[in-house]
Amino acid sequence: MAIKIGCFALINPFSTLDKQLDQIKDWGFKYADLTDNTDGACLGNEYGFTAVASLDANPFDLKRMFEDRDITMTSVCAHANLLDPTAPWRYGTSQIIKAIKMAGAIGVKHVITSEGDPKTEFGHNLSNDEALFTIAEKLHAPLQVAEDYGVKILLEPHGRITDSLELMEKVIDKCNSDALCINLDTGNLWLGGGDPIEMIEKLGSKIEHVHWKDLPEEFLPQRGKVFGCGMSLIALGEGVIDIKEIFSALEKSGFDGYSTLEIAGEESVLKSYDYLKSLGAV
Repeated sequence: MAIKIGCFALINPFSTLDKQLDQIKDWGFKYADLTDNTDGACLGNEYGFTAVASLDANPFDLKRMFEDRDITMTSVCAHANLLDPTAPWRYGTSQIIKAIKMAGAIGVKHVITSEGDPKTEFGHNLSNDEALFTIAEKLHAPLQVAEDYGVKILLEPHGRITDSLELMEKVIDKCNSDALCINLDTGNLWLGGGDPIEMIEKLGSKIEHVHWKDLPEEFLPQRGKVFGCGMSLIALGEGVIDIKEIFSALEKSGFDGYSTLEIAGEESVLKSYDYLKSLGAV
């Protein structure tokens, strides 16, 4: 088995999800995440200028949208805010549970979430122990639901807690659930000051999905100071992150699952696709 390469389904601005998938298919991909989503209805969907999927939609409509283009949905993204106080306007526990139910209904095994960057004074002022508690509290019910639905929540490095190997291990221990694993994001982890190789060596058995990003040299002064970087604008292999070494370490750990390019721009996406295939991915 080989590492499989998918594409982030958010590649063209002001374009609906079906059009995003058409482009992904034209580029030759067979795999993609369900990327942006929200509760309820979305005006942008009604008027054709956003790729947001509704967590309250019939999940089988989304499944058919992917299958009609011979694309496998490899995960449902549910990147949350787990440090700020719970509020109806913050993406958190409620939305993660909806994403799990959607994924479970259509046979998708992974829902990806993250701690996110706090936006409030409350979130910024949490001690490490307090942050660990609030992450575990917000994931407690989703993990119970995930166990029942046969889905795994993959926690992605994206913040001062999850970009730290020591603190990521503490989150996993505190949550104490077989339904909690890791989505390795190469760009986020490196930018937050973490070491992707070290995380693979220590927690490789927990890594079940990968988001690929490389970053240019201008990010070096920001390392350890910025958490999360969305999509990369350069191709894999052109930046300061040793993608080849990470790929090799993943193979040595036994990883042969799905991965996703979080790359913007057609040229960079296709160069990255070719680069990973040259390493042995499919």
